[in-house]
Formats: sequence, structure tokens, C-alpha cells
Amino acid sequence: MKNYKIAPLLLLAAGLAGACGNKQQQQAAGPQAQAIPVTTDVVTAEIVAGVEAYPGSVVPLNETDLRAEVSGYITGIFVADGASVSQGQKLYEIDRTRYEAAAQQAKASLAIAEANLDRITRDVARYRKLAEQDAIARQTLDYAETDLNNAEAQVASAKAALVTATTNLNRSTIVAPFGGTIGISQVRAGALVSAGTTLLNTISSTTPIAVDFAVNQRNIQQFVTLQKQGNIEKDSIITLSLAGGTVYPLPGKITVIDRAVDANTGTITVRATFANPDGLLRAGMNTNVRVRTTSETEQLVIPYQAVTEQLGQSAVYVVTDSSTVEERLIRLGAKVADRVVVREGLSLGDEVVTQGLINLRSGAKVTVQQPAKPE
Repeated sequence: MKNYKIAPLLLLAAGLAGACGNKQQQQAAGPQAQAIPVTTDVVTAEIVAGVEAYPGSVVPLNETDLRAEVSGYITGIFVADGASVSQGQKLYEIDRTRYEAAAQQAKASLAIAEANLDRITRDVARYRKLAEQDAIARQTLDYAETDLNNAEAQVASAKAALVTATTNLNRSTIVAPFGGTIGISQVRAGALVSAGTTLLNTISSTTPIAVDFAVNQRNIQQFVTLQKQGNIEKDSIITLSLAGGTVYPLPGKITVIDRAVDANTGTITVRATFANPDGLLRAGMNTNVRVRTTSETEQLVIPYQAVTEQLGQSAVYVVTDSSTVEERLIRLGAKVADRVVVREGLSLGDEVVTQGLINLRSGAKVTVQQPAKPE
């Protein structure tokens, strides 16, 4: 009797298990079959007037390290850290005592050498007259002319020593090689500095100032044209966006395009210069260079909200038929308001998803709620 009771129980358990399995399969299959509601728009072609942004870095047109050219103790600092300086302005002084003494000694040595040369010159002139009359031995004149050559050499040597001493004396005073802004002093009064090694400070020019940025080699011709345009600054074609989105108030102009394309990145460095009267732009600042452009031919354009970005790549979902989407990588161009230029990856008339992107994947079924119509 026990065996007859167990059999129905096993059948019942198997039936329940089968029912649960069918239910799980239906639940798993349900979302895959369910279409996702989306909104779409189509790729259009139009003449685009927009702004392209390039990351840039502020660099001074002139910048140099100030180093001691003679050794000694710092006896004077004549400028405040971070101050604006003019060309030739006195900045630092190294103890001048021994350099002044060396200059005075060199002057005295030159005076002695010149006096000796003058005496020997007169002697030679006299000996030559006597030699013409055979009044002195020829050897005496030869010795005198040798002394004259030696005296002339001593004068030349003394002059060179005076130049060296005077140069060292002058170098004990460090002046600004050009106008600009000086940094924070690396030495203080009383510090011992060594010729050619000790860094005193750094000075850089402030206005005009430059911003370097890299552009794709495909755009070289565009920037060559901008460099040649005389009204580029007046028309505010080149502008800057600073950290926090602040727009720099003064426009710039393209002044330099580097000599070669970087083979590793396929980009070339372009330099724009800007007036900087208030010193707002500082060396090393990160900025965005904004270049206003108008396309010569029609460009493919889509709503920017259709673009997804991940790991530096841009993509869109394209409706391949009435109910399926495909993810497609694209290359973007200039952004214009809420729309963006697509340089690669799409064709005119392609239908792209603009809303409902969060649940999409390639091959997903969709229901287009608001089909876009070409303008």
C-alpha cells in the first residue's frame, strides 16, 4: 500500500516543478520579447556654424631662468616676489667687493702696459733713425723691435683682463632681460650662490601671452587659413574658456603652426596669442580654445542627446528596421547648441534614438513612439 501512495506524490511534485520551470522560462523570455519605447530623430545635412573646442595650455612667449653668473653672497634683492618688472630693471646683487677690486687692478695693469708700450715705441722710433745713419748696431734695433712686439702683446692681454674683470663686475648685478612677471625668489639675502648653477628666480613675459593646443592633422588647412586672415581677432573667431566655464574677454589670433605632425598622435601644435593686460592668463593654466567655424559644405547633424560616450568613444543607436536597433560608433565634429556634427559612422536619413537609451543594447526590439520626420 505504501508504494501506491508514493507514486501520486511523485507525480504531483514533478508537475509542480514543471510548472515552476515553465513560469521561470516565461519570465526570462518575457523582457526579451517586450519592445522598448523610444523616441527617434533622423540624420540631417546642413551648413553648420558652430564652435569647436580644443584643450590648451597657457605658455609665455618669453621665459627664462635667472642664474648667478658669478659666485658670492647675495647682498641685495630689489624686487618683490611675483612683481611686474621692466627690461633692464635691477633684480639681485652679488657681493661686488672683489669684482670691483679685480676691475681696478685690471685698469691699473692696462695703464702700466700702455705706458711701457709708449716708451718702447719712442725708443724704436729713435733707434730706427740712428740705424739709418749707421749710428747703432743692427742688433740693438732688433732687440728694441722685439720689445715693442712684446709690449703690444702685453697691452692686448691687459685689455682682455680688463674686459673679463668688468664683465664679472657687471654680472654681479642681475637685471631683467625683458619685461614681464618675476616668480618667487629661490634665494634670500646672505645666501651663497655659485656661478652657472644657482637658480635665483624665473621671469616670464605676460602680454601678449600664448596658448598652445593640438589639432588633428585633418584640420591643418583650416588653421593655415585662419593664420592668414587679418580680421580674425576683430571678428572674435578665436576665444578662450577658462576653468569653471568663464569666458576670457579678449579674442586671440593664430600666430604659429608647428613644423611637423606628431607621428604618434596624428596631431599638430597650434599657437594662439592673446593680449593679457591684467595678467589673468598665467603660464601653465589649462584652458579650452574655442574656434568659431562655418562649414563650406553641408554636414551631417544629429541631436546631441542621441550620443552616448564611454571610454573616450562616442556611439548612437540606429534603428535598422521598424523594430530593431544597432549600436554604432561615430566620430563627432563641432557641437552647435543642442546638436552635433557627425564626421563618421552615419549616413543621411539614418534614424537614431534620442530618448529611451538607458535600457538599449544592439539587437533590442523597440517601439518608436514619436517617429522623426525629415525637415
